[in-house]
Amino acid sequence: MMTVTTARLTRTLSAEHRARLMSLAHEVDFASGIRLFSEGGRADHFWIIQYGTVALDMRVPGRRPLAFETLGSGELLGWSWLFPPHVWQFGAATTGPVRAHEFDAEAVRRMCADDPAMGHAVALWVGGVLSRRLQAARTRLLDLYAPYGSGSRG
Repeated sequence: MMTVTTARLTRTLSAEHRARLMSLAHEVDFASGIRLFSEGGRADHFWIIQYGTVALDMRVPGRRPLAFETLGSGELLGWSWLFPPHVWQFGAATTGPVRAHEFDAEAVRRMCADDPAMGHAVALWVGGVLSRRLQAARTRLLDLYAPYGSGSRG
């Protein structure tokens, strides 16, 4: 059985739910510079990074995609798979070699629908990640575009 050592996953999901989720995973490897998904694409998979780093980015009109956060070991990559219309809200590319646990989003959504307690736990886990990612994006945008950055004088 594969183990995930991320504290966030451990705190949010019970041992039983964690084991059931991990039973759907398979390991994948990606080389450096691989685009895993792009904003607007179909969100049909997600990953828990074992090692390596992945940069999250967003489209900025007239510019290259803006990287706003880098994810590493033990972190969830992808949350758009859980929420209709299941379309990526950001993009992601590897910044070095990556090994990850990959999940088929449809299979996980089915498992969650069949077990409401599991679905609730997964929703809380992914919702917590979503909240942190949106805050990171907000902070990065403030750093880039606010007159004095995100360290405003309050």
